[in-house]
Amino acid sequence: MGNGTPVGRVRGLGSAKAGAHHWIIQRFTAVGNILLVLWMIFSLLQLPGLDYASVTSWLSQPLVAVPMMLMLVSIFWHLKIGFQVLIEDYIHEDGLKFAVLILLNFYAIGGAAMGIFSIAKIAFTGGAA
Repeated sequence: MGNGTPVGRVRGLGSAKAGAHHWIIQRFTAVGNILLVLWMIFSLLQLPGLDYASVTSWLSQPLVAVPMMLMLVSIFWHLKIGFQVLIEDYIHEDGLKFAVLILLNFYAIGGAAMGIFSIAKIAFTGGAA
């Protein structure tokens, strides 16, 4: 493999070209999550009450529903990337790793879709059943 030098020991162990992409996306989604969650908290604190009618009325506004949907996408994307790194690092059996990554993708996409659907239903119908 090599002659014992640091470079010689790592030759042939693969490229580190794609690793930075996940790291950067994780940081961007973290910043987005902080900003959107703070916006949500301050917006909810300004409501006269936190009863069902007040919250659904607030959430039915376009300038509220869209950032809430963006927050859901950002949170579930952040969750997916973080857990993917953990799974890739700590599950060594290829078949199990593949199955868990598939489950993670279904969970992340399904959770985000369910949240977006719920917000859209409230935004378009005012929360009527």
